[in-house]
Parts: sequence; structure tokens; C-alpha cells
Amino acid sequence: MLQEAQKRTAILQERMREQGIRKAVFTDESSMAYLAGFWGYLGIEFGRPTMLVVDADNAPVVVTPLMESEMVAEMTWVDDVRTWEDAGQRTWGRALAGALGENPSEIWIERTTVPAIVRNHLDETYPGVPLKDIAPVLGDMRMIKTPFEIDVMKQAGQIAGAMMAAAHDSLREGAQEYESALSVIEAGSRKAAGFLTATGWERFVSPMIHNLQIVQSGKDASMVHRRASVKAYEKFDPVYFCFCNMAQFKQYKLGFDRMFHIGDVRDEDRRVQEAAIAAQQAAIHAIRPGVLAEDIAAAANEVYQERGYETGYRTGRSIGVAYLEAPELKAGDKTVLQPGMTFAVDGGISVDGVTAGRIGDSVVVTDTGFDYITSYPREILLSKG
Repeated sequence: MLQEAQKRTAILQERMREQGIRKAVFTDESSMAYLAGFWGYLGIEFGRPTMLVVDADNAPVVVTPLMESEMVAEMTWVDDVRTWEDAGQRTWGRALAGALGENPSEIWIERTTVPAIVRNHLDETYPGVPLKDIAPVLGDMRMIKTPFEIDVMKQAGQIAGAMMAAAHDSLREGAQEYESALSVIEAGSRKAAGFLTATGWERFVSPMIHNLQIVQSGKDASMVHRRASVKAYEKFDPVYFCFCNMAQFKQYKLGFDRMFHIGDVRDEDRRVQEAAIAAQQAAIHAIRPGVLAEDIAAAANEVYQERGYETGYRTGRSIGVAYLEAPELKAGDKTVLQPGMTFAVDGGISVDGVTAGRIGDSVVVTDTGFDYITSYPREILLSKG
């Protein structure tokens, strides 16, 4: 992983030189993981910025709190790790100034994700110095995944499959939503642990599946992104699981969703779910190099219209080390698909207060079409108990 991260940084530096960019400050966790191979655990939420400063011609610099510096230094390939403290004169502002050098003529930042505490500091400390956006430069690199990245994402897909199987096995009348969430966490964590060693860089990668499980059942199935509760499943309940903030491994994040039904399925629930599956499959089977991103969404929307449904969802999003990358599969995005792009592709219909149909998979664009990264039956799914 660290060799890959070092190669990426070298490519970024080359692109910076080509565009006349001298220095860039990265504050987004996904960017630091992508370029430097590390991520923190008690970061900006606690008022503790960690930053990666990339110079076009010189070695990059990591700025991190003293309390995490030992771990960060072990996780990253970057040699120059500069620390700061919560109190006293060794502030993060001074550490950042040392990395930026005196009187920078411009500073490149990730404009849409830079934390307010860092943005405010730059505005106050460097008045009149233009703050330009480096995100499109790095984002263009991240669109196309390397074979190494795709292999990691396929491991994440196997972990997600184990999670979905555990979710399926947990379903029965009287069981509660949070019990399904516990089953998912255990199954995913055990599967992830099987891909890891306790040596080298991997000893910093936790197998633990985390974040609050998205699950909604019964009449609440029409809601989107409701979290697991103590609600008990009842016969005929539709039950929706979304792993879009849980199916991840080594910082690579997938999209993965399935809908189940307790015991049996009502006719209307079946029609809605079958329409969602058909729309998703139309979109996925339209994926191939040379097609526009918006054309994939159009293929799904045609199915919704034929079946008499509307959807407010985009059909998909690019995935990688961030939950959302570019491009998106939606109207207006004219990005041309290329081999190595990876997407979460969804089918989604909500009938408010009544039911819903949903399905989601992650795929990679190949030379001739697509391959699935996630796998679980794409059909009407009933509980086993």
C-alpha cells in the first residue's frame, strides 16, 4: 500500500509541475490515505488538524498532533513528520507555516472539504494570498483505479458479501433491527480479519466494521438512511439494508444494498422491488467504455418510467477512498466512462409510508463492459426463518 501511495504522490507532483502549482495542502482524510498511506482516529472532530503538504519539487510534509505522531510516522512513507501540541507555542499553525515556506504567492487547498478551522486560519494568516482548488487535479487521478486498488476493493466486496449473508440469516419474525446490525458487524469483522496480518503497515488496519447500520423495515422502508432501532420484524415486512457507510476495507469504500421480505412478499412490494432491480440492471448492463455517465442514469430512468414509477435518486456514484468521488451517474454528468472506473449503482423507489424497492452493487468498468465487485442474489429475497 505504501509503495502505491508513494507512486501516486510522484504522479501528482508531476501534474502539479505541469500546471505550475507549487504547493498543495491536503486536509481530507481520504486524500491523505491515498497519497501518504495513513489516516488518523481523533482528528478534526476534536479540533486537531492533520495535514499533508505536497511540494511540486521537494519531499512532502505531514503535519500531525504530537499525540498521534508515533503511529502516523509508522503508517506513512513520508519521512518528514512535523508535530504540534494542543497548548504552548508549538501550534499547528506554526508547523503549517514552516511547511508552506515564507510568503507563499498562492496556496492550493481542497476547497470543498477543508475544515473551517484551517480555512479561517489561512484567511487570517495569509490575507490576500489566493486559495486555489487542488481537488480537481487529484480527483482526476482518482477516477481510474489501478489493478492494486481494484484487488483491495474486491476484498472489500467479499467482506460486504459476508455482511449481507449475516443480515439475511438474522431475519425472522420477532427479531429486532439492532440484532441484525450486530450480526453484520461480527460477520464483516471476522471476514476482514482473514485478509489481514499483524505485521508492517497492516497492523494499523482494524478489521472492525463500524458506523451505524442503515436498516429500515415495515412502513419505514420508504425512508432513506434510517438507522437500526429496536423495532421487531413482522410477517410481510420489507427490510432494507444499506452498507454504503460500512462496506469498506483499507479505506476503500463500496456501495452495497439489498431488500428482503419477512416470510413472504405482498404483491405491491414485489412490483416495486422488481422495478428497482430492473432499473439497476438496465443501468449496469449499459456500462462500458465510451458511454457517458448520464447515459447510465438514462437507462435506469427509462425503466422507472415504463413501470410507472419516479425516483429522486441518482443512479450511481464513483467510489474509492472517499464515499463520493467523480463522476456521478446522473443527468448532466457527461464524463466518458473508462476502464478502471468504479461505481456504486443503485435501483431505488420509495412509496412514502407504504413500501420501497432498493438494490445496490459496486462495479468496475472493464475493457468490454463491467465486472461486479459485490455479489448477492439480485431477485426477490425472503427471510430464511
